[in-house]
Amino acid sequence: MNTEPLLRVHRLSKHFHLGRGQTLKAVDDVSFSVRQGETLGMVGESGCGKSTAGRTILRLYEPTEGETWYGGTNIYRLKPRQLKALRREMQMIFQDPYASLNPRMTIMDIIGEALDIHRLADSRSARRHRVEELLHMVGLNPDHATRYPHEFSGGQRQRIGIARALAVDPKFIICDEPISALDVSIQAQVVNLLRDLQKRLGLTYLFIAHDLSMVKHISDRVAVMYLGQIMELADSETLYAEPLHPYTRALMSAIPVPDPDVEAGKERIVLSGELPSPLKPPSGCPFRTRCPYAAAVCTESKPELREAKPGRIVACHLV
Repeated sequence: MNTEPLLRVHRLSKHFHLGRGQTLKAVDDVSFSVRQGETLGMVGESGCGKSTAGRTILRLYEPTEGETWYGGTNIYRLKPRQLKALRREMQMIFQDPYASLNPRMTIMDIIGEALDIHRLADSRSARRHRVEELLHMVGLNPDHATRYPHEFSGGQRQRIGIARALAVDPKFIICDEPISALDVSIQAQVVNLLRDLQKRLGLTYLFIAHDLSMVKHISDRVAVMYLGQIMELADSETLYAEPLHPYTRALMSAIPVPDPDVEAGKERIVLSGELPSPLKPPSGCPFRTRCPYAAAVCTESKPELREAKPGRIVACHLV
């Protein structure tokens, strides 16, 4: 795996102005990098800004502040024509396989649309051959190309979504909760498919999810988000073995263990209070209203992400 970052995000923010003086800070001052060939997992409770961060990186949302570099190119300074060329390098697999596929289009046209836009097939036969090749790559029958989305199961639809993302030969893919809408029995199949494709094609992933067990299975490093901000970032094995931030510890304690005796004796950290509204985040540390260790300094100032140990980046005054 290349140690050079393929993607570098610096102080990225995405705020939504709702009128009447209200501003929702969905992503607030987030920084991280993704190395070429690795999978960076991004976890956190629903509504913490994971998906918004992914969409803002790809400029599906325009950023409020911050910069994102892909291979040395500042994405937010590109003109539309330049951005179109870069979209071949960066793709997204969407969360809902039911909503992300056009029900009026055949699978041939859904996958082939990207080939048409980027002019990657010089004939109808070349287009058909490429679509059939992609379907085979994700474990589907090439004969499925003539069918419509409603004729497939959720797992099959997500495989079609993966094939669509692969159509333009990208190097970087944002997987936006690609397994959350699937049956548990299908989730592992899709994750294993993504891992196999990564090895075969040399892909780099930003894997967004709230299933902590799956994130550990697929990720090289993991970033933990809370109220639009990164609380902790470390390599996967270290983070799961020794979480440093109080929020990360609470998340890890909720992971079920497939052993009744171990599960019964495991200490579960239950957070008090409700998740604050992103419309009115707490002053200082965003986690302080639910943190059992909060001190006066946590109210007074926001903790910066810093290296608490080699390779361990944490936003906490007390770590």
